[in-house]
Amino acid sequence: MILAGFNIPLTRRTLVDEDKLLDQLDEIRLCLPEAFQEAAAIIQQKEEILLQAEEYGQQIVDAAQAKRSQILDESDIIRQAEHEAAELRRQVQQECDEMLQETLEEIDRKRRACQQEIEEMRRQAIAEAEAIEQGADDYADSVLENIEQNLQDMLRVIRNGRQQLQPDSSLEDNSQFPKKK
Repeated sequence: MILAGFNIPLTRRTLVDEDKLLDQLDEIRLCLPEAFQEAAAIIQQKEEILLQAEEYGQQIVDAAQAKRSQILDESDIIRQAEHEAAELRRQVQQECDEMLQETLEEIDRKRRACQQEIEEMRRQAIAEAEAIEQGADDYADSVLENIEQNLQDMLRVIRNGRQQLQPDSSLEDNSQFPKKK
């Protein structure tokens, strides 16, 4: 309307139809509240979208923190389990070492007891062998004494028999044989 209006020469002024301008202003005035409402609605939508985005972002942050806490809890659980497993391994190793030591000590005690029993059996066997040997010696001595006695008796019988056979030579022959005890 301004561009189509009549330009006054040598001035910077333009003639505009007043009725047309007023009609246009009325039309603008009627349209502006609707545009303001649309702008307000857009601003409201923008704020709602920003709130939703902020809520969604907060949910993402909360979920990430929860996941982080869960991961930390899981790694704490894993660390705790590893610690307990290491402690259990240490206890089992200690118990095995103690059992091994006790077993070795028991074996050593039994070995010493067996050695003592073997030594006692050896002493008893030696004592029995000595007793048997002494008994055998006593028996052999007894048998030999008996044989000696029998031989002396026989010699006496032989001497007596010879004396009767040769009465004069008995003095010479008797000196060759031992006399009876």
